[in-house]
Amino acid sequence: MKKVILKSVLAVTLALFISGCAGVHKGYMGNSAILNQANFSYVKMNIKGEAKAKYIFWFGGYKSESLINDAKQQMLLNNPLKSNQALVNITVNYKVTFTPIYLIVAEVKCVVTADVVEFK
Repeated sequence: MKKVILKSVLAVTLALFISGCAGVHKGYMGNSAILNQANFSYVKMNIKGEAKAKYIFWFGGYKSESLINDAKQQMLLNNPLKSNQALVNITVNYKVTFTPIYLIVAEVKCVVTADVVEFK
């Protein structure tokens, strides 16, 4: 009986280490400037910013609002807005990756993407 239990535990442990990582994706599109007239032109498309946090037993890292803000600030740092420019088509995507260490450690990656328009 003990050999059967030991073999089962070893098989499950081996399966966890061989299986690699698991990932969960989610995202949404936020409100943006109203583009109902032909008074704008696209300046840049698909600019992005990223932020990451690691969690152990789901402790640590940042709250979701902080990850979004960090990713948005990085995006704006690399692509500063000028006068009469606005972000449109803003999307926020998350990827949660679990490592094979018994699903104890997780990494959350937040990516914010947007287009930049300039109003006339």
